[in-house]
Amino acid sequence: MRILIIIAAILIAAPLLGLGGVYFVSEAKLRDVTYDPAFEAPIPTDAASIEHGRHIARTRGCFGCHGQQLQGKDFDEQWDWPERAVAPNLALYAREHDVATLEAAIRQGIGANGKGLVSMPSYNFARLTDEDLAALIAFLRSAPVVEIDLPKPKLGWIARWSFATGEETHYEEWADHVPALRVDPEAEPQRALGEYLAMTMCNECHGLDLRGATLWDAVTPDLIIVSAYSRDEFEKLITTGVAMSGRELGLMRLVAPDRFPELSKEEIDALYLHLTALADEPVPEGVFWRP
Repeated sequence: MRILIIIAAILIAAPLLGLGGVYFVSEAKLRDVTYDPAFEAPIPTDAASIEHGRHIARTRGCFGCHGQQLQGKDFDEQWDWPERAVAPNLALYAREHDVATLEAAIRQGIGANGKGLVSMPSYNFARLTDEDLAALIAFLRSAPVVEIDLPKPKLGWIARWSFATGEETHYEEWADHVPALRVDPEAEPQRALGEYLAMTMCNECHGLDLRGATLWDAVTPDLIIVSAYSRDEFEKLITTGVAMSGRELGLMRLVAPDRFPELSKEEIDALYLHLTALADEPVPEGVFWRP
């Protein structure tokens, strides 16, 4: 009888120990982050800066993920990894946290709890300038707080296993891999603006270097494809998500109308210039977003 009790105890304890190991290893990896120096830029209060911050929020997708009133959004029906992704009430979040904490979440991929983020695409904001970031924070803090009931986010065991085994990495690591801006703004000011826009808007989906991505069973094209479009065709593509053939482009059809009609003619011109220039550059090899 004693042997049976011991065997039963082992059978019960083994899975618990396994789950405990997955939990602690995944927690350790999520907390394995390195902070940049604390962001201390002053946050403007003038109307022009706040309006510029709204422009940044719209064109970089804050409204799409956090709701059209920045009230937060539950992605339970859209995502099953992590187990429950919940975008917080952004207007409230911006008021509840200091500037350094906000910057760490936005550009570095580190949450207020000190863990690497797993559903906020901070790598898309990694090259955002201090001025634009300060304006963005100014806008978020000025936006009316519309409170709704939001569930708590939940990572889940499948996601924890992915982190524990190294199959997935958090977005603080992604943010560290975003290439530096290369175009000299003094020599090529228009193309430099286009590069900046692309590297803070388009690399969310098209690879950290804009040359395409093959992750999570999804494929997004190398943005060299823009070279096949005329300037007017490109504007239609980026503002509607409809290709020059008339085909609606999946996720782009959802994202583009929400974000990019906000772009000015000058911004679209600059973006088109930079993306068409990619045709003359080699595609980097050995990057994790194109395994």
